[in-house]
Amino acid sequence: MLCPSVSHFDFSSVTKSAEDPSTALQGWSHLTSVTTTTVSEAGMLHLSKLPSLRFLQLELPSTPMSVVTQKFQHPVFCALQELNVECSSLVLLDAFFERFSIAPKEICLDIIGGVDSARALPPSLSRLSNGCVHDSLECMELYIDDQPTDHVTSIRTAVLRPLFAFRNLRKLDFRAYQNYTLRWDDAVLLQMAKSWPLLEVLHLNRYDHSSRGVTPSAFISLLQHCPCLISVAIIVNWSTIDECDVSPDAPHQGFAHKTLSEAFFGSPRIRHPTRIAAFISAITPNLESIVTWDPQFGRGQQDSKKYITRWKCVCDLIKAFSWSVSRLGGWC
Repeated sequence: MLCPSVSHFDFSSVTKSAEDPSTALQGWSHLTSVTTTTVSEAGMLHLSKLPSLRFLQLELPSTPMSVVTQKFQHPVFCALQELNVECSSLVLLDAFFERFSIAPKEICLDIIGGVDSARALPPSLSRLSNGCVHDSLECMELYIDDQPTDHVTSIRTAVLRPLFAFRNLRKLDFRAYQNYTLRWDDAVLLQMAKSWPLLEVLHLNRYDHSSRGVTPSAFISLLQHCPCLISVAIIVNWSTIDECDVSPDAPHQGFAHKTLSEAFFGSPRIRHPTRIAAFISAITPNLESIVTWDPQFGRGQQDSKKYITRWKCVCDLIKAFSWSVSRLGGWC
């Protein structure tokens, strides 16, 4: 408190602390970066008024902050660029977003230990869309890790539609752990591609394998509408290619995506991997690595057996062997 010009404050800890940093926070008017545990209503009000605050990471209390949100005076968090929030339920975010408008470039929401987040997800994403300036948001990360139950809940990719309003989105990382799986839809994936033309990273429930996924045609449409895409994590149902020969010369009318370098694929069993490999090589010639996993080893990143293919290395070896064969006149 003897240092009124403090600009960076980090009060994070692996273990929960009984100390409330709110008193200290209210003594500083030049904060630009705050990482903290839960804060009091007075502390939250003080942070919301700071014209310098650009980064905020905090935990929401276990009860909705309806009282504090009623006291917000606009504009709030006027300089905020990055917001990271951890809470025990999506419902707790509603009061946080429903009464004000902010314009961050990055938002990360981490829901830990809640119950039935699938039901609360659609209204929460709608409030998020209404509470954020659409042109500003570039990165959205949403992680849900509910309490374990004895049943698996499916989440339709259509629940992400409120995020379509963020036309400048560069990154979307959505992960639902434990007992959740995504229900894929070709039409929704196409809507994503058309809504986010600047997209660079699209990760939708990496290491989930319990769905049939989208068709290769939908995957192609995603690549066509997102020319800046670098990394993608989706489930593709390769059966239409796996069951028939694919021309290695020009599959899908010769389309090739030049920027994709990393792919995470979850898919049903593949019987003819060379056909899939030929297709992927043709449409993504600059791909460097593919990560996939064996569904026989269970759900989730922790208990799935991953397979990593250094795609660029394989392509280089093929070129080297081709050169050797041509130099030796076909004798090899």
